[in-house]
Amino acid sequence: MNTDSKKLTEPAIDRENNEFSLSDLFGALMRGWKTILLFALLGLVLAILYNRYVNPTYQSDALIQINESSQSVSGLGNDISNLVGPGANNSLAETQLIKSRMVLEPVVDLLHLQTRLGNPEVTAIDRIANDRVNTPVHAPTGVSLDTDNGQAQISQFNVAPDYLDETFTLVRSDNGFTLSNALEEFKGQFNQSQEFKGAKGPIQITVEDLPASGHPINITKQSLQITTNAINSKLEVIETENSSGIIQLSYTGPNQQQTTLILNEIVLSYVGQNESRGAEETTKTIEFMETQIPRLKQQLDDSEAAFNDFRERYGTIDVAQEAELLIAENSRIDGQISDLKLQQAELSTYYTDEHPLVIQINDQLRVLNNRKQEISNTIERLPDIQREFLQLSEDVGINRDLYLTMLNNYEQLKIVEAGQIGYARVVDLPVSTYEPIAPMKGLIMLLATAIGALLGAAVVLIRSSFKDVVKDPEDLESKIGVPVIATVPRSKSVQRLGKNNRAGNRLLSYADHDSVSYEAIKSLRTYLMFGMPVQGKNDQRSRVIVVSGESPGVGKSFIVANLAEVFSQLDKRVLVIDADMRLGSLHNTFNIDQESENGLADYFATDDSTAVSITYPTSIDNLDIIPRGNQPRNPSSLLASDRFSGLMSELADHYDYIIIDSPPVLAATDAVILSKFADKVLMVTRHNDSSEGQLAYAIKQMSRSNVEVDGIVINDIKQGMMTKNTYHFTYAYSSNNSK
Repeated sequence: MNTDSKKLTEPAIDRENNEFSLSDLFGALMRGWKTILLFALLGLVLAILYNRYVNPTYQSDALIQINESSQSVSGLGNDISNLVGPGANNSLAETQLIKSRMVLEPVVDLLHLQTRLGNPEVTAIDRIANDRVNTPVHAPTGVSLDTDNGQAQISQFNVAPDYLDETFTLVRSDNGFTLSNALEEFKGQFNQSQEFKGAKGPIQITVEDLPASGHPINITKQSLQITTNAINSKLEVIETENSSGIIQLSYTGPNQQQTTLILNEIVLSYVGQNESRGAEETTKTIEFMETQIPRLKQQLDDSEAAFNDFRERYGTIDVAQEAELLIAENSRIDGQISDLKLQQAELSTYYTDEHPLVIQINDQLRVLNNRKQEISNTIERLPDIQREFLQLSEDVGINRDLYLTMLNNYEQLKIVEAGQIGYARVVDLPVSTYEPIAPMKGLIMLLATAIGALLGAAVVLIRSSFKDVVKDPEDLESKIGVPVIATVPRSKSVQRLGKNNRAGNRLLSYADHDSVSYEAIKSLRTYLMFGMPVQGKNDQRSRVIVVSGESPGVGKSFIVANLAEVFSQLDKRVLVIDADMRLGSLHNTFNIDQESENGLADYFATDDSTAVSITYPTSIDNLDIIPRGNQPRNPSSLLASDRFSGLMSELADHYDYIIIDSPPVLAATDAVILSKFADKVLMVTRHNDSSEGQLAYAIKQMSRSNVEVDGIVINDIKQGMMTKNTYHFTYAYSSNNSK
């Protein structure tokens, strides 16, 4: 092997072509299947823990129908109901009204929803272990919470505004209970309304029961805003279809009975207020009529008394035809004016003077009054007695008509009020199904497993992109410029033996002689035989092969031992030198007692040491070994000495092949020193573990020292789905696979 300075071969493929292809992507995922499986299992475990941690969620549903108009004063006919007009409703507005505090506050007060109870002794582990935990139950009688040590039941809890949303602790004592916060403590009795004077204001509480002594219960009086917001977060109000008038209400919670009760009270609260709003119009009209009927009755009585008194004084008067016509017309006009005034009075309770209906009535009154004035002027020309008769008879008729009309409408409104209904009708009240809607355990576990697998795949791809490991031989050649002369698959048999410290010979010829790994070593031997010079350096007999690696743990000693064994099969004398005097392990492979026998390091210890004294035969014919010996202080200096050069010259005359196991290039300079004796320099790297960058840097370091690396051996390739498509393997034939 010449040591002339040579530059590394330029890559044959541009960097742009080295990006991940689809097969590279799939290959990275297949190589990282353990990581993906680990993340998938982790996601599944988290999903199971989550399913056990959260309480089941139940849902209750109800349906409400919103009519187009309300039935109120429409029962009076066209006279009064037309003044107000139809009560058109907006379903969208009603959905917002249902979620308003006006509707929810009565429910909050009825069910004591502002009072919140909690069990501080329930931990996350308890939630997971028990699958579900008890939640507070709100009812008109109070709030209760079941615990392992008994039940807490509170029927009343009111605090000053400054105490709202502040957590108190309730604990059973020998004589009753203790209510405390961070700064204050109050003592009270069971089943009695207790009022305490706190620093921020009064506190009223009635405690009916508590768990056993020592078990605390957290109690909080929430503000109305927070409570209604919490209800609205669980309450969904939607119109089933556009303009259908059917509103669906859904309420969710951890307790099916509680959920149904709360939604039922919300529906009843809304419908009750809806009916109150519908009856408000009729009620106001009745109240107005009740104030007018006594006054109209008095006016009728007064007009009849005056008319009767006039007739008694003057007797009956025969009015002319013209006067009768004027009276009739004037009477009609007065009736119309009275009706319009009544309508005007009704409208004034709902509208201002600028309303179009009010303006219209005022215009009609103005026209009628003008005509009435004309008739009055005509009547003034009649005799005084006739004029007074007409006036009195007209007053009696008008007052009688007004009184009878008002009385008739009043009786009709009372009938309408008795049958008054709102424009909202309950179609379906909520019922309990006891079927949880969440969590959807199967779906959650499936999604969590899928997400975990995706995260695992992302980790594998990210790690693969940052960890530029040795993978494809062709890609490695194109990047580094040094040929890959062999790829050695992993031997499962040798791997199992490596885990057993008491295992015997770990050479492939003993442990796995029919394997593809063994055939790969033979292929490497063939390559070296035909690529080796006929004569060694300085016309020596032996050819020297130096085997190194970029870093420890790549398996160079494994390659050296098995390569030496297959060379010995050629009936050639082979010597293995363990030149890694720091961490060499070839003595274990060939069963040499390192402590009792001398080695390469001991050769430099004394001047009388010879090559024969440190060379040992192995159990394999034609194969000898020089172990590393006891670890020296300066291995690199010893290898660079003339004494080692003399040793190599002496050995070259006795062996056909000398294979040297060198320390890693990036760990020591020994490989560069040993390469000057070499006819071939090999660099061993580990598949899917060694860094391409480190390997390239190691070869570059050798090149800077005028040492050319002849080939790369990729060791420990896993035979799997993604490695079967490579053509760098050789076939192994044996009786087991022959047909």
